[in-house]
Amino acid sequence: MPSRHVGTLIAVVVTLAWLVIGGVAHSFPGRLGEVETDNFQTFLPADAESQQAQRDSRDITGADTTPALVVYERSAGITADDQERAMSDLNRFGQVQWVVGPLAPPVQSQDGQALLVVVPIDNAVGQAENDVIDQLRAITGGDQGGLTIEVTGPAALRGDLITVLAGVGGELLVVTLGAVLVVLLIIYRSPILWALPLISAGLSYGLATVFVYWLADADVIKLSGESRGILTVLVFGAGTDYALLLIARYREELTKRARPVDAMKVAWRGAAPAIVASGSTVILGLLALLLSVLSSTRSLGPVSAIGIACTLLVMLTFLPALLVLGGRRVFWPRTPRPEQRAATTSHRFWTPVARLIGRRDRLVWVTAAIGLGVAAIGVTQLGKQAINQDDLLFSGNRSSVSGQRLLDQHYPGGTGSPAIIVTNAEAVDQVTAAARQVSGIASVAPVTAAGGASTAAEEAGAAPKVVNGRAQLNATMSDAPDGDSAEQTLRRLRTAVHAVPGSDSVVGGFTATNVDTANAADRDQQVIFPVVLAVILLCLAVLLRALLAPILLVLTVVLSFTATVGICVLIFRYLLNVPKVDPEFLLFAFVFLVALGVDYNVFLMSRVRQESERLGTRRGVLSALTVTGGVITSAGVVLAATFAALTVLPVRILVELGIALPIGLLIDTIVVRSLLVPALTHDVGRRIWWPSRLERSGGGPPGTD
Repeated sequence: MPSRHVGTLIAVVVTLAWLVIGGVAHSFPGRLGEVETDNFQTFLPADAESQQAQRDSRDITGADTTPALVVYERSAGITADDQERAMSDLNRFGQVQWVVGPLAPPVQSQDGQALLVVVPIDNAVGQAENDVIDQLRAITGGDQGGLTIEVTGPAALRGDLITVLAGVGGELLVVTLGAVLVVLLIIYRSPILWALPLISAGLSYGLATVFVYWLADADVIKLSGESRGILTVLVFGAGTDYALLLIARYREELTKRARPVDAMKVAWRGAAPAIVASGSTVILGLLALLLSVLSSTRSLGPVSAIGIACTLLVMLTFLPALLVLGGRRVFWPRTPRPEQRAATTSHRFWTPVARLIGRRDRLVWVTAAIGLGVAAIGVTQLGKQAINQDDLLFSGNRSSVSGQRLLDQHYPGGTGSPAIIVTNAEAVDQVTAAARQVSGIASVAPVTAAGGASTAAEEAGAAPKVVNGRAQLNATMSDAPDGDSAEQTLRRLRTAVHAVPGSDSVVGGFTATNVDTANAADRDQQVIFPVVLAVILLCLAVLLRALLAPILLVLTVVLSFTATVGICVLIFRYLLNVPKVDPEFLLFAFVFLVALGVDYNVFLMSRVRQESERLGTRRGVLSALTVTGGVITSAGVVLAATFAALTVLPVRILVELGIALPIGLLIDTIVVRSLLVPALTHDVGRRIWWPSRLERSGGGPPGTD
């Protein structure tokens, strides 16, 4: 067979092989919901105090439950018919699968305007919890004749959250595809070329979901709705980025070579090292999340790393094969031909930018650094990282949110969701007395044998149920169980009961789970932040064969991250009226912005080093900026657009990331990579490569720096 046909044959075989793989993988994105877990308690480490209390409570009560709270409210006062209606509903609630009975009678508020029914739901229900909540709402039938009925409480919140996250696989995918499609059409202005990156990214996503599904099904990782959403946008965003770099290099080579196969060989050898280096850096940075004590955060690392690895594999094999088979036709109507001169030495926008940096390098990088520093001032208003139950979802029309507001109006804030104190039986009286002295605790009562798993004895002097020498107390707080005040009360409560000699008390419940999650997130930041920076610094040192350049690059990315958070805090606080952020927001934003921000510096600085060996460092910087400016900026815009798609889901953490990541990526692309890094490198000159051979020799013709 003539050698000129071998390359085409290989492209055909590679394409067919990947299409077969895609056919096998096509059903797995829709199956991720089968292995998804969105139970906040399962994310905490087993040694967290709230988890210990949960296990002890299960031994005592015989059940592991989370309450749903049904609130009946009539502003003119509850009537006898309303009470009869609530009792009728209560009997039907007890017949719903996963509801743990017997249920206590409705509790009327002191103002006489509301009734409350506590419906414990077995935590073994898992992802079907939203179905149970839907059944409870169907039984109540909604508002009737001036009687407002809402289903709220921790179980209802979790059920609503599961319902919202179920849209991750469909709605988010459509929006992501739409965002990428629009940007690609603007970049390429071709009716054909835009499809190739999208097809390749879709194949990458399908392959990634296969591995994620297998690992989650084997319980090696825990897949959450947030992880699934981030996987979607990360694969399509990063995949399109890598495709842009390869296609740009391929187009350049098509203007120099007659055969597409030959052009792809040269383009692949030129682009693949930078793409692999970039992807490897991101993968290693994401794997640092394995150090998290929260299983949801810990699993996000391998889930995202799998996505990047599959994307690298597809973009460096399947996409080149498609491009070879498509030849020049895929670029129509702007078809590159050998008789054309590749526009690699001049650009109507980037050439003037390079000239500005060449003349005023120190002014440019100092101005850019000061601007980022000013933006970073907003970090001082970040405040305490805690969120209320009605803050988890942006959608205010959900019953769990509006019901919580009704509950707060008519009952002590912690009604139906008490803090659980499990203590040694002989210390019950002392622990009870200590708990009642805590500011913010409305009442404390033991769980009795008569009360079962669902109620605490309200009568004074009731004997607590004792199992294995342990007893349980339920402490109702004055404030809503999911706010800052309740969290402060919970911390005071723990301090008080821990101080009782011989009690071995542990405190759990909904508020305790929130507190332990926030503590775990703080610990993760302290551990993972420096590890991610060290990993990226090491990767850059290996890639650039220098120390000073990686150190400066990492510092610029950290400055960019801080500026991004500062801007986002101002947006959240003053535009969205959201003064607090999700406990995991900073960690997720840091890992993705630092890892992906370094991506663009890798693309730029790897080309700067190549050009520096030929032209000298200062001329090499300007040449590399001119050549890579357009494609890297386009890549940044694509990735920013895909992450912005996260804002379509009304989940606090995803909306926060959907705002922060695009802002950070655009800052990295437009300010850091286009101005700060090139100007700083140009100012430092060949010393940027210290202590490598290039720093000593200078590269380029004699007399260049």
